[in-house]
Amino acid sequence: MPQPVARAQDLLVGYGGAPVCAPVTFTLHPGRALALVGSNGSGKSTVLRAVIGLLEPSGGKLTVLGREVDERTVEFRSAVSSVLDDDAYFPSLSVAEHLYLVARGHGVLDAWDRVDELLDEFGLVDHAAALPVSLSSGQRRRLLLAAGFARPRSLLVLDEPEQRLDRRMLSALTDRLLAEKASGGAVLMASHDPELVRAVADRALHLDDERNELLSAADAATRIARIPA
Repeated sequence: MPQPVARAQDLLVGYGGAPVCAPVTFTLHPGRALALVGSNGSGKSTVLRAVIGLLEPSGGKLTVLGREVDERTVEFRSAVSSVLDDDAYFPSLSVAEHLYLVARGHGVLDAWDRVDELLDEFGLVDHAAALPVSLSSGQRRRLLLAAGFARPRSLLVLDEPEQRLDRRMLSALTDRLLAEKASGGAVLMASHDPELVRAVADRALHLDDERNELLSAADAATRIARIPA
């Protein structure tokens, strides 16, 4: 069995010393996807922020590629690509320039070819020269997702990637995530979409303030359908 890409053991995350959910334990290997599911406020986004180094855990152990999380290191930044629920773009760069900067900054030699591919895949060809501020909310979300795929990575972390996507684009994202797994990449995502979880995740971790539960993707999808978004 290859080394896990990410591992959490009795991980505690929260704010002001108060945990937002029960201790989190999971192991994520290359070529696999784990979905975090649960109601709003159950701690999904908080766990993801700890995994990518934006929030210091208050307890337990968390490693990425066998090392403690430290987003200041080159090794960690090279390994982890993330898309959270933030409009984190360069406001003075066009859509195409933004994607090029992300790709080239992470060592992609054929960066413009990668940009052309992503513009087409995420339906942004007609907006390549536009500034992000001129885009609709859904188009900005597609830009951020495209940027997450623009660079090399071992771990892809996504916070509700289905937000503001129509069904056609959600289908394209599903295909892209399946390809990510097939190429050996690991995916950790929080999601409220039962079909995305069913199609992409190998397992799911249902978060709760009393007890977290590891589920099959099918069982998680059934449970999501009963959870208020």
